Amino acid sequence: MQLTEEHTLIRTTIRDFAQSEIKPLAKELDEKAEFSVELTKKMGKIGLMGMTVPEEYGGQGSDYLSYIIAIEELARVDGSQAATVAAHNSLGIGPLYCFGSEEQKKKYLPQLCTGEALWAFGLTEPEAGSDSRGTRTTAKLTGGSWAITGSKIFITNGSSSIAKGATVQVVTDKKGEEKEYSAIIVEKGTPGYTAKTMHGKMMWRASDTAELYFDNCKVPEENLLGKRGDGSKIMLGTLDNGKLAIAAMGLGLAQGAFEMALKYSQERKQFGKPICKFQATAFKLADMAVKIELARTLLYEACRLKDNGQAFAKEATMSKLYCSEMAGEVADEAVQIHGGYGLMKDFDIERFYRDARLLQIGEGTSEIQRLIIARHIGC
Repeated sequence: MQLTEEHTLIRTTIRDFAQSEIKPLAKELDEKAEFSVELTKKMGKIGLMGMTVPEEYGGQGSDYLSYIIAIEELARVDGSQAATVAAHNSLGIGPLYCFGSEEQKKKYLPQLCTGEALWAFGLTEPEAGSDSRGTRTTAKLTGGSWAITGSKIFITNGSSSIAKGATVQVVTDKKGEEKEYSAIIVEKGTPGYTAKTMHGKMMWRASDTAELYFDNCKVPEENLLGKRGDGSKIMLGTLDNGKLAIAAMGLGLAQGAFEMALKYSQERKQFGKPICKFQATAFKLADMAVKIELARTLLYEACRLKDNGQAFAKEATMSKLYCSEMAGEVADEAVQIHGGYGLMKDFDIERFYRDARLLQIGEGTSEIQRLIIARHIGC
């Protein structure tokens, strides 16, 4: 797909930023499992937050492909920072902009488009992962307020000092086995709302992952996002957009892993010559390059469809599936090319190998993606 001058400029700008500002800190932040508020605010200052939101609400007014290219370039250097930006834009800001009232948009979006504040997407629960309709968190409307009780888990951008709240899926009514799902805005600081940082992660160790708890947490009735009963529509529709961002993370990670492996293979010598000159290694690199280009073509086509107002759910799902699995394959081969050094923390490929694993799970497992694709093709 031919990129415009604007797309090329965005790639160059974000690549330079990632190389100069993120790369020097990535290894240390990963080792310390430390979320960087300062780095997040820097990403906000260069326009990475609210990229696709219109300027009237404080955003950049960019098309979706521009946003996806930005995520790709961040992931080429560090999955944690890419995750922070992707989750904030696609999952945090996305539903507020797409389904919020004019009053809600004006209240929340301007501050969220600066990087000074982050917003979370509260869908996953201990008993509700692939089965999003397994939600147990409830909200009862009494006296003009929603009283929310329940919990969420694995929530990105949910507990840092600049986390300002979350959009959560709740059960607002139940008749027999039938549940009514709605989406409600909950601000940080609301009595009964607690966010707890999750520790001990294998991947994205420098991103903020949280558990959210709601103990008779009361919010105004007007905090309902969209219409009552539209919770699943809002949350699952948001995930279609989020799939493109996860795909971009897979593509960027694979590009970064490939470049590391190529560079190492050109410098590492065995039997008197660089290992890239051996067919076994050269063929690995060739296969990696082909997979990356195929992934980029598929993902950019999905973005083209979205930017032109065409149906893109099938292509987004295909992109998420292929890019995430391709990233795992490329990272694995990159470690193989590095040999024993690929297993050492002194080499960035070790971090990339860990970060790649989540992409086949987050925002819909590979198994669920295959199920969705099967339905799209008539199975």
